[in-house]
Amino acid sequence: MEDCVFCKIVSGDIPSSKVYEDDDVLAFLDITQATDGHTLVIPKKHVRNVLEMDEKTAETFFSRVPKLARAIQKAMDAQGLNIINNNEKVAGQTVFHAHIHLLPRYQEGDEFDFQFVQHEPDFVKLAKLAKTIQKEVVV
Repeated sequence: MEDCVFCKIVSGDIPSSKVYEDDDVLAFLDITQATDGHTLVIPKKHVRNVLEMDEKTAETFFSRVPKLARAIQKAMDAQGLNIINNNEKVAGQTVFHAHIHLLPRYQEGDEFDFQFVQHEPDFVKLAKLAKTIQKEVVV
């Protein structure tokens, strides 16, 4: 896609700090560096996000994530690592080319905050939600 910043990085029209590249996947440092070593992993083939990704692209793309996550954690001497993926604007996606953020974490309470709200589970509601989703799952 000609307006896609990540496609321009793949083609070499925009420079990047690459940490990994093969025929299908590219990983490079995010220019924002939410934490030191913050890396983006993208499929080279343009696809808007995971919601529009075909099975073959997903298989290839996601198979690289554990290897890259371990390498980043080791290289950066991080205690942990967040793997974040946003799909569509409402979920925080700002670049509409599929990508995963790998964020090394160095200590509890660091500058990056990402939490889920904890509360008592409503198991009746959860069962209804699960049934609704199960009806749409096609494997």
